[in-house]
Amino acid sequence: MLQKLHHVAYRCTDAQETIDYYTKNLGLKLVHAISNDRVPSTQEWAPHLHIFFEMEDGSYIAFFEVPTSPPAKKDPNTPDWVQHLALEVADQETLLAAKARLEENGIDVVGVTDHGFCQSIYFFDPSGHRLELSIRRDSEEAKADFAARAGSIVDTWAERKRSGDLQAAPAS
Repeated sequence: MLQKLHHVAYRCTDAQETIDYYTKNLGLKLVHAISNDRVPSTQEWAPHLHIFFEMEDGSYIAFFEVPTSPPAKKDPNTPDWVQHLALEVADQETLLAAKARLEENGIDVVGVTDHGFCQSIYFFDPSGHRLELSIRRDSEEAKADFAARAGSIVDTWAERKRSGDLQAAPAS
């Protein structure tokens, strides 16, 4: 049923700042903008600007500026590293060039982090969204192995939760 990502949408603090950030630092192109006073799906009064950046595969990263709504709040119960948008780049050279470009523009970057199946860098946009740029390192064989083992890994995790094994950090 699902074919590919059409777009993912986040709230931004300031649309122009977001446009400047994503075009300058990530090389994305602003391809569409919609301004409405009412939400098309619900007809709720909420003046907003909806902006879209296109990626090479035709999918989009989109943002809403909603200035009449209360400011967005970070979830205090979710660690900073959990919620993020991971974007794939072509190769190691592109990943390292992106890291250098971000750092040259004063952006703090974590990584390159080797996850085995991918390598990634991490950073935040001006609205506080965590972004990840990754390159794939897995073969078709490895992907098949990951898929074959995923169910048992989830089952083991569920058993650890039931037994209370996740509560205390091990002694170092």
